[in-house]
This record gives sequence, C-alpha cells and structure tokens, in this order.
Amino acid sequence: MKFLKLILLIVLMLPIFSTAQSKKTINILNNSNLDRKEAVIAIQWETILTNYPKIDTTDFVVINPKTKQQIPFQLEHRGLKTIQNLLLQVDVKAKSTLSLSIQKGKPENFVVKTYARFVPERKDDFAWENDRIAFRTYGKAIEKTKEDAYGLDVWVKRTDKMIINERYKLGDYHIDHGNGMDYYHVGFSLGAGNMAPYINDTIRYSGNYHQWKVLDNGPLRSTFQLFYDTWNAGGTKVKATKTISLDAGSQLNRIENVYLFDGDKPLPVVVGIIKRPEAGIISLDEKQGTMSYWEPTHKEHGTTGVGSILTSTVNAMLVNDKQILAKTEVKNNEPIIYYSGAAWDKAGKIANSKQWDSYLETFSQQIAAPLIITIQ
Repeated sequence: MKFLKLILLIVLMLPIFSTAQSKKTINILNNSNLDRKEAVIAIQWETILTNYPKIDTTDFVVINPKTKQQIPFQLEHRGLKTIQNLLLQVDVKAKSTLSLSIQKGKPENFVVKTYARFVPERKDDFAWENDRIAFRTYGKAIEKTKEDAYGLDVWVKRTDKMIINERYKLGDYHIDHGNGMDYYHVGFSLGAGNMAPYINDTIRYSGNYHQWKVLDNGPLRSTFQLFYDTWNAGGTKVKATKTISLDAGSQLNRIENVYLFDGDKPLPVVVGIIKRPEAGIISLDEKQGTMSYWEPTHKEHGTTGVGSILTSTVNAMLVNDKQILAKTEVKNNEPIIYYSGAAWDKAGKIANSKQWDSYLETFSQQIAAPLIITIQ
C-alpha cells in the first residue's frame, strides 16, 4: 500500500515539474518616465540557453504570472540557421518592472504583425509592412523607366491586418478600397527618409537595389537586406548594403547602412524627405537629430506625416525647394543607424502635426533609454 501511495504521489507531482522550465524570472525594467507600449525587445538566445538549458524551441511559452496570459514572441535568426534572439512584445509602465516566466507549453498562434517580400510581378518592388504602416522601394526591372523612383515609398493603411499581397493582387492600390492606399509620390528624391552620399552639395543617388535577402519575417519583426551595385558618387566609387527592420506597433523603420568606398576620410551623406509644393509643417531638431514633416492634406486622401531620427552626429539640417535634408557622415565599412517612417491621419492614431512631433520625440527618448533586461 505504501508503494502504491508513493507511485500516486510521483504521478501527481509530474505535471508540476513538466511544465516548469526554470524557477528563474525575466525582469524587464523601464527606468524612464515614459510608458512603453507594444515594445519589441530582444533577449540574446545564448542568455536564454544559459538560464533555461532544457528549453525546447517547439514546446515553450512566455507567461505573465500576474495575468496568466501568454506574451507574443518570435525566434529571430538574423538570416542565420541558429537562433540569435528571443523577441517579445511587451507593455511596461514608466519606472516599473515587468516580470515574466518561461514554461513548457504550446504557444498560441500569434497574430502576424509584420511582413516583407520581393515582388517580382510588379517590376522587382520590395514591399514591407506592419500593423501600422507599409513601405516599398524599387528594384532593377523598373530602372530607367518613367515609373522609376529613388527613395522610400509609403503605403498608408488603416487596418492592423497585412495588406501587401492583397493590394498587389488587386493591382489597384492607388485607390482606397477600405484599408488605405498608395498616394505618396517619390520621384527623383529620397522619398520618405532614404539616405545617399552628399558630395559637393549634391545628392549622389545610387541605382535601384539589384539583390535582396529576407533575414526574418514576423510575426513581430521583419528584417531584410538590399544590395546596391557600385556607383560613381561625385568622383568616389561607392557600394552599399541596407538592412531594414520593421517592428510590430512602430511607425518607424530601423535602417542600418554600410557603405564601401576608397579613402580614409568619412563620406558625407544625407537623410532626406521629399517636400511638397504646397505648405506643410516642418519641424527640425539638429541636436536631437529629428526631422518631422506633416505634409499638406492631399485632397480627400488625408494627410501623411513623415519623419526621421538620426543617431549619428548631425552636421546640419536644411530645407530646399524639393527636399528636407539632414547632413551627417559615415566611415568606410562601418554601419550607420537611423530611423525613418510615416503615419497617416486616417489611421486614427496620429491625427495632426503636434501628435506626430510628439511621437518622434518620444521615440527618440526611448532609443536613448532602452529597457533593461535581466534574468534572475
């Protein structure tokens, strides 16, 4: 009888031990005065393995112990076979700590909030989106045609669903069929925050990208690379690789550019936003590295806000007839990181220039005060 009781006790205890990955806790500290909403954070996978050595990538969940709810996550590979980071999307109030745990279990089917793809059926476009906004840039097939454009294009949207495939399939994305549209004009400009060399007070545009690679594709972050062939930038031969990431819940892309060129001197570059002929609202902050442009309202289509945040030293900002520019410089074969993106008033989240300026200012402050992650 005692033996049977012992067996029964072990059986009753099994679920407890089988569901627990570790007694350790993931602590996410927000030491700033700003609430962080829908923030996507990255925890190095090596750190996860150190603290949860028996973790099964197909059989674990991240839980908020207070709410008992699962936290959306993504295993980020950065284009490699091995996992590089565990991405989590969290809300953390100002001056507070969010504590989470990892347990064995089947993860929910998390909503896909980011997506990116090469679009060969539309002259080599590359398009990407999240649950807030969408973008595209132009490829080899459209070069030297009347449709060619040099900068980043914005596709406004008023739905949190992924719409790129639907719009390309419909082939009528210049008309709003209920989820937004493409009314943004790029042309011979840097569009919505592209970067290019700036030699002798002249923007030295590259050709369009000729190669691409998707590194990760949702549900919380999509990252891809665009490769540009060598071009003559005012007497300097330059080659570029752009790595663009878009997180769920963000209006802005993280853009990391690497330029290869001859010589030891830094290469002058600019980040630019196309300026419309009609009056818009421009706000520039060289010290903070922020450019904000609330475009003039486009008839019945509404108003788009475009903005960029530079993390490198800004040498100057200027406005000419065609573009708003922020001047900085980059060293050979060293990454330069900045953020660029857009918002649409009809999406119902950012309705005017003051709200757009506030969003960019808050975003800049969040870059300067990242969430602090520890596992104990």
